Amino acid sequence: MVFSVPEDKVTALRPGTEVAVRLWAGQGEVAGRVREVAASADPATRTYPVKVSLDPAAQPPLGATVTVLPQALRHDAVQAIKVPTSALRQEGRGSAVWVLDTATMTVKSQTVQIATADGNEAVIAAGLQPGVQVVAAGVHVLAPGQKVTVWRDSKTAAPVAALAAPTR
Repeated sequence: MVFSVPEDKVTALRPGTEVAVRLWAGQGEVAGRVREVAASADPATRTYPVKVSLDPAAQPPLGATVTVLPQALRHDAVQAIKVPTSALRQEGRGSAVWVLDTATMTVKSQTVQIATADGNEAVIAAGLQPGVQVVAAGVHVLAPGQKVTVWRDSKTAAPVAALAAPTR
């Protein structure tokens, strides 16, 4: 079996890496191992061809459509902290966000390390803990220690409150 891998993921695959091969149309899953990773990318697609060996008894029919999920690229149990890209700002030689101190309702700058971008969100590699509130709008006008309020949409808050305490 042959599939292509983008250049930002190819370093995670080595000969011997386990892969899960899902047959199209829900016909089950077969285990395989990477046999070969091309040394250079395809010039048109910038992807690397990868060859996988399967157990001969479990091979899908020739020309079958399958989905390949390398175990090295699985992120099922990996938790990530994502923030909107609008929350990021440049500070010194790195990126930073404003975090909210809920006790005083003030903001302070927190340097962060960005792992990658995911659409309109940045995946944070270091600098934030889960549950911290980050300012996502107006970051260019804030100063350290500035008091802020958390915006709540009154249109969506009213129906939720009505559902919590029904009246008869």
